[in-house]
Amino acid sequence: MRILISNDDGYFSPGIEALARVVSGFAEVTVVAPERDRSGASNSLTLDRPLSVRRAANGFLYLNGTPTDCVHVAITGMLDHRPDLVISGINDGANMGDDTIYSGTVAAAMEGFLLGVPSIAFSLAQRGHAHLDTAAAIAGEMVQSLAPRLIGAPMLLNVNFPALPRAAVRGIRVTRLGKRHVAEPVIKDQNPRGDTIYWIGPAGSAKEAGPGTDFHAVAEGWVSITPLDIDLTGTRQLETVRGWFPG
Repeated sequence: MRILISNDDGYFSPGIEALARVVSGFAEVTVVAPERDRSGASNSLTLDRPLSVRRAANGFLYLNGTPTDCVHVAITGMLDHRPDLVISGINDGANMGDDTIYSGTVAAAMEGFLLGVPSIAFSLAQRGHAHLDTAAAIAGEMVQSLAPRLIGAPMLLNVNFPALPRAAVRGIRVTRLGKRHVAEPVIKDQNPRGDTIYWIGPAGSAKEAGPGTDFHAVAEGWVSITPLDIDLTGTRQLETVRGWFPG
């Protein structure tokens, strides 16, 4: 099995190193990741300049672009083979609910899926890489178990791990995305020249986080796995909008 690994934290992230280490035990692995942290890059492609790829001392390839760039370049021309699976992560922090819209981790997996390759995004719900080895071990087991099913019927899956020791992880729950409150306001500041600058504020806290959601599962000690769909059509609003144009 040939697996392409990417992320949004950068090729130097402990999360991608741990994921590549466990997966390389049973698959042929290629890592193509951003040269720097591109968290929040979402599905952006770099169209205003050329991209270059370099090899790090550990063998990982890194690219001066976004997570989406990494997967797109790898699959559409850089690699001499088509991967059987794309996996992204392990992200330093959760990607649940509304996070999936902004997440570069999810976007890297989504790009693989859009190019016809089954893909999985992995995230560790608490920042700081606590219990990363547990998350990596479970990720490896999930890849081995899911790959044969996904290769026959490509899906895009989003996985979040609780930051717990292995013995405390209760198992795996299939969930739906929850929802966050509106993001906190921007933080207004001044740079040394006196110019007004703005920092994007923190994400909102969990709003819809009841049973069945990814937020609830992870909070209760379960690994959350959510199948994602890319069709953005507002099906519930179709009839309302049709009514605006009766002719």
